[in-house]
Amino acid sequence: MKKLIALLLAAVMVFALCACGAKTEAPAAEAPAAEAPAAEAPAAAPVVKVGIAAPDVTHGWVAGVAYYAEKYCKDNNLEYKITTSADAAEMTAALQDLMAWGATVVVSWPQWTGMETALQEVIDAGIPVVNFDVDVKCEGIYKVTGDNYDMGYQSAKYITDKVGDGASIVVMDVPSSGSVCELRKEGFYAYLDEINYDKTNVFEVQIESFARDDGLTVMADVLEKNPQIDAVFSMDDETSIGSIQAITEAGRTDIKAITGGGGCQEYFRMIADEKYADLGPASALYSPAMVQDAIKTAIDLMNGGTAESVVVIPTTIVSAENVADFLDPNNTVY
Repeated sequence: MKKLIALLLAAVMVFALCACGAKTEAPAAEAPAAEAPAAEAPAAAPVVKVGIAAPDVTHGWVAGVAYYAEKYCKDNNLEYKITTSADAAEMTAALQDLMAWGATVVVSWPQWTGMETALQEVIDAGIPVVNFDVDVKCEGIYKVTGDNYDMGYQSAKYITDKVGDGASIVVMDVPSSGSVCELRKEGFYAYLDEINYDKTNVFEVQIESFARDDGLTVMADVLEKNPQIDAVFSMDDETSIGSIQAITEAGRTDIKAITGGGGCQEYFRMIADEKYADLGPASALYSPAMVQDAIKTAIDLMNGGTAESVVVIPTTIVSAENVADFLDPNNTVY
């Protein structure tokens, strides 16, 4: 029996030694993963060079356009070049200079006839052209503009809400502005007709230009001849400034509403000033800032986007209630 147990113990020891001496095989190494293809470098963003062809500054509103155009380009880190011209010949040369400079979009603001050939040349070169505020008959041109008709319409609504029916209203017409005042007057009278307004005491006076001095001179004459005036439709912010000066100097307290038009910061500050609150000053916004919409439209077109051939910026009435939203302390130009 003892011999049997000894044999069994010996067998167990041999088995254990064999097991300890055996090498454990490592699992087969996995095949190296295939290398991912190198990511393609993102396509470079198209170069944007904004060319702006504007007229010489003859009115504060024109200076405002240049201010907002430059501000937009700087805020968006865009390369830009602004040219100014005194007539069609100078702007034609300016457009050629912008093409030579390498403009990839052009915003033009021609104030004269005879610009069709020069602008068509830019378009035919594959450069998107957006006209600002002015119609030019070219194939493939775009336009961004305010709504002169609606300015008159909204001004009439503001005035009649202030003074009621049958009021004495001065309409300050500027025949030299062509379609600008024609459309503003058309919209003004359209609203009066729409509400069956008694126009017995509505009368027009003509002024030479939108300059504030012309507004001052003509309004002083109107006040002298008319002992009662309820409202003034001056159509422009600068003529409103001149008119308010005349009203203040005359010590008149009968005027309860005066509407300008444009986007003049000086006039906006007067709207916000309690000193003029009884005059009810307001402005039918036709802001020079809409040149920024023209630049954005041009860049969208350059990048393959689409746009309406004519983009109309709706009118907003700026009054004491909302003028704080339109004040720009950095704008000392217009």
